Amino acid sequence: MPIVSTSTSAFFDRARANMKNLRAQAETLQTQLGSGQKLARSSDDPVAASRLRALSRLDTLSQADTTNASRANNDLTLADSAMSEMSDAIIRAQELATQAASTTLSDDQRGAIGDELNQIHGYLLTLANARDSNGNALFGGQNSGDAYSLDASGNAVYIGTGASGDLPIGEGLSVSTSLSGPDFLNFTDASGNQTDVMATIKLLADALKGASTDPTGAAKDALTSLQSGLDTLSTAQTVVGTRLAWIDLTSERRTDLSELRTAEESELGATDIATTVTQLQETLTVLEASQASFSKLASLSLFDKLG
Repeated sequence: MPIVSTSTSAFFDRARANMKNLRAQAETLQTQLGSGQKLARSSDDPVAASRLRALSRLDTLSQADTTNASRANNDLTLADSAMSEMSDAIIRAQELATQAASTTLSDDQRGAIGDELNQIHGYLLTLANARDSNGNALFGGQNSGDAYSLDASGNAVYIGTGASGDLPIGEGLSVSTSLSGPDFLNFTDASGNQTDVMATIKLLADALKGASTDPTGAAKDALTSLQSGLDTLSTAQTVVGTRLAWIDLTSERRTDLSELRTAEESELGATDIATTVTQLQETLTVLEASQASFSKLASLSLFDKLG
């Protein structure tokens, strides 16, 4: 009798353990289907969990780099737009200087040209004090206020810092978000002196309005300086365009790396729906069969066989 009792107890214990394991497997598979993740906790697969954490950190860093790249792109686009408007204004100043260089103009006509040049000077000052995407000086280096101010004589004076700030855009790379005003407005004139395009226009406007005894000669001299200023500005626009292209290139690489990480994260941690559903169906089928077999065997009695 003890042998029968022990055997019966072992049978029930094994049956309960097997069905418990099957139910646990089914619950795990159902959880994976519900959450979409294979790993409920790190102990399920420590190696995969560690790699997933590393990939998550890389994703976080990539998001920060994407934000920086977007800001740099916005600021450089603003700079390029402002420079294009400056270029148009300088070209108009060249046209006016060409007209003023004619000896057939009257003093009143030259004065009218001087008035328009003063307007161009003010417009260039406004563009030079444009703001970036954060509301700081676009061409003022790292200055938060204006890049230029007017002195007592009405001349534009640079009051920004020496260089624009850099933003990291991933993998140890960074990009300058703009140029400082002197980087593209300053140039060396025909006499070898340092000047800037706004000073050239202001000087010509004053000369045409009576400050010079030779306004025609002043207009001719200004044409050379204005061309130098336009060439310097064009070079700076090329630099800005190169930086924009660089941002696009790094953004494409960042997107490719993000897609690779997503694929690896999916392979390591995401639930394979088709495979998991199949496993769940198999587990439930085995569990149901085990429960049926257990019920049938448990109802049998040795006395039924003896009868």
